[in-house]
Amino acid sequence: MGLMNARSLARKRKKFRWHDKNYKRRVLELYKNADPLDGKSQAKGIVLEKVQKEAKQPNSAMRKCAKIQLKKNSKKITAFIPGNLAQRFIEEHDEVLIERIGGKMGRSKGDIPGVRYQVIKVNDQPLRLLVKGKIERGRR
Repeated sequence: MGLMNARSLARKRKKFRWHDKNYKRRVLELYKNADPLDGKSQAKGIVLEKVQKEAKQPNSAMRKCAKIQLKKNSKKITAFIPGNLAQRFIEEHDEVLIERIGGKMGRSKGDIPGVRYQVIKVNDQPLRLLVKGKIERGRR
C-alpha cells in the first residue's frame, strides 16, 4: 500500500461496492421495476371489490381493504380504507386515489399483512371529509 497506489485502491473500492446489497438495489433501481406505482407516490384506480384482511397477532380485527386496478398499468393491488365505517362510502367501480402508506422501508404498516397503500379520495372527494360528514357522497 505504498506511494502511487491510489488508483488501484480506488478501483478495488469501486469493484467491491457491488457486494453491498443496498448499493446494488439503489443503482440498478430494482424497487422501481417491481413497483406497481412506477416510483410515484400516488395513483388512480378503479375499485374491483371490497375485502377484509385479518390483522396479525396479537390483534384480532378485520381490517377493511379494497382490491383496486390501477389505471396507468392495469396492475391489481390491495389498499387499506382508513377511518371508522369509511367502507360505506366506497362501492365497486368507483374511481379512487391511493397513496403509499409508508412505514418502514416501504413495507406494510402496522398489523395489516401485504397492504402497502391506502385510499385518500373517492370520486375526487376526500375520504376523510366524507367520514367526518362534512361533505356528501357525489354521484358519478
